[in-house]
Amino acid sequence: MVTTRMRLRKRELQLYDSEYSITNQQYVVIDTELTGLDETKDSIISIGAVKMDGRRIELGKAFHKLIKPQCNMKSESILIHGITPAEVEKKPLIEGVIREFLNFCGMDIIIGHFVSIDMSFINKEVRRILGSVMRNPVLDTSLIYGYLKKKYAQRDIFISYPGDVELYELAKRFGIPVNGAHDALIDAFITAQLFQRFIPLLIGAGIRRIGDLLSFGSPFSTEARYRLSGEIVNF
Repeated sequence: MVTTRMRLRKRELQLYDSEYSITNQQYVVIDTELTGLDETKDSIISIGAVKMDGRRIELGKAFHKLIKPQCNMKSESILIHGITPAEVEKKPLIEGVIREFLNFCGMDIIIGHFVSIDMSFINKEVRRILGSVMRNPVLDTSLIYGYLKKKYAQRDIFISYPGDVELYELAKRFGIPVNGAHDALIDAFITAQLFQRFIPLLIGAGIRRIGDLLSFGSPFSTEARYRLSGEIVNF
């Protein structure tokens, strides 16, 4: 019988092809809602994800789970995501949800906005439950935006303004409708639309291969961690 642990190990041994076109990739766009940003004390209360096949968002392939938190919820986080303790009291524990999430993601390239925060909390649970971490390639739309801003510095849409890397502000700037409190699935869908709008700009800047995109769009390099440390983040 193939277990989740065995499937995770199999995924770790697989590699993506860096020569593939960015429009010929399978992506999974993710977002989490958290009780707070302290990885040692806080926990995940919601995971949302949507699939992309190249430029196309696959609306019929979505993942959304509320999770019973492992700690007390904070009033400041409730104000951001609108999820109350009563809503998650009887929801499943992270142990079952994380296995479903891993199966949903497969080996697709993960995309998120300030995604290193999401991946830090997700991998904390994957490590605790399964003794490993996700090895999927990861892209951060905030870093991709930073790259495009340098390449297209004179375009109106890239002129600096306060809070220009926060997801909802960027979404509004690129004509993506936003409303209400943060929701993991809605935010994943917004991020997918943002990446969708970035693709022609990336191609116009000469970025056609996934290896080239990952070279600056991955959040796990030293330079990327330094840049992200001072940016705006959401629970």
